[in-house]
Amino acid sequence: MRRVKHAVRAVSLSVVLVCVAGTMAAGTALKYRCATGNYDGRQYRELCYSDIVPLLGTEQLGGGRLPFLDRCAPSSNNCDEYPVLTMYVMRTTAWISGDRTASFYYTNAVVLAVFAAGTAVGLWLLAGRRALWFALAPTLLIYGTINWDLVAVALATLALVTFASRRDGWTGVLLGLGAAAKFYPVLLVVPLFLQGIQDREPDRSVRVLWWTVGTWVVVNLPFAVAAPGAWFEFFRFNSGRVADFDSLWYIACRHWDTACISTGTINAWSLILFAAASGFLLFLKTRRDPDFPRWTLGFPLLASFLLFNKVYSPQYGLWLLPWFALVVPRWTWFAAFEAADVAVFVTRFRYFFPAYVAGGPLTPEERWFELAVLVRAAILVCCLVVWVGRDTPTLVLGARGWQPLGAAGRVPA
Repeated sequence: MRRVKHAVRAVSLSVVLVCVAGTMAAGTALKYRCATGNYDGRQYRELCYSDIVPLLGTEQLGGGRLPFLDRCAPSSNNCDEYPVLTMYVMRTTAWISGDRTASFYYTNAVVLAVFAAGTAVGLWLLAGRRALWFALAPTLLIYGTINWDLVAVALATLALVTFASRRDGWTGVLLGLGAAAKFYPVLLVVPLFLQGIQDREPDRSVRVLWWTVGTWVVVNLPFAVAAPGAWFEFFRFNSGRVADFDSLWYIACRHWDTACISTGTINAWSLILFAAASGFLLFLKTRRDPDFPRWTLGFPLLASFLLFNKVYSPQYGLWLLPWFALVVPRWTWFAAFEAADVAVFVTRFRYFFPAYVAGGPLTPEERWFELAVLVRAAILVCCLVVWVGRDTPTLVLGARGWQPLGAAGRVPA
């Protein structure tokens, strides 16, 4: 594998970090009217809803209770329904904030801003000025403090940095921690494993795999042994979830009775369609470019997962932001996705969801919400077509003489 020359970055890291700070601050300001809780409908009317605010109570994070290890008090809501690492990020911020709702939200906003900054640093090291795609993304502004997904996003992005610098053990550790915070980083083991095989370095593939599995086990095993029922709640909760509003499954069920199949059947078909789509895209890309860098398969894996999964929570768009900067050739497709994602946000919270909560017949605005969801899905499909048909952008891999991410060895422009 050839070494590549370091390309001059047009944007300094400090500029990228200032942009991230500004975006996260604007997102926090957008939600300040809802930071104290007492939701009365303004969370939808003023577009300031955040999961963080109600989850202080519903996840029973107050007092001295330790997630998984201490029983949940009787409640109408599920408890300990997040992965271990995320639950303990939540618990730690509850301790820091003194269990006060507004303090809890703002403490988490600061913590999540740190993870956003970590993501931006990783992207700057890998893709130079394209890190601004993430730093200035409307998706980051509106969803950065709606849940804790930025924890996993940062860990997954930094895993790519360590892979580029050939620190495979750290790559596995970061992916394992990411999987302990959110499921999706485990998917990225596949493209990195294939990259090692493509580069004729199978030992790298094995190291990444074992360190990922080992790290995830180290984090999860104590809780799985000490409180198996509570630890398994995350898996039980997600397997039993019905199709989410933002998913194509939900829209299909609204319009075709035959699509309203059981949750178990939807789970099975989601997995089948995801695997089939991923395999088909890999086949098409390999036919067009047998030497394409296998690590870029991370983008179609995540996009296919979101297209066919029964749940597309609003903040899941954060998962894709780094990958747009890394593998999508033109900014226009990224801008199109961002516009559609904002449209889903506005129509979901401003129009559709209040009508749904109120009960009774859904208003005509539901059509706008469904249209926004369908347009976003169509744009993702177009991005997948672009990924298959175009070369991957060349990455700026830092000043340390790192090797290029991929066997193609294209020299950065």
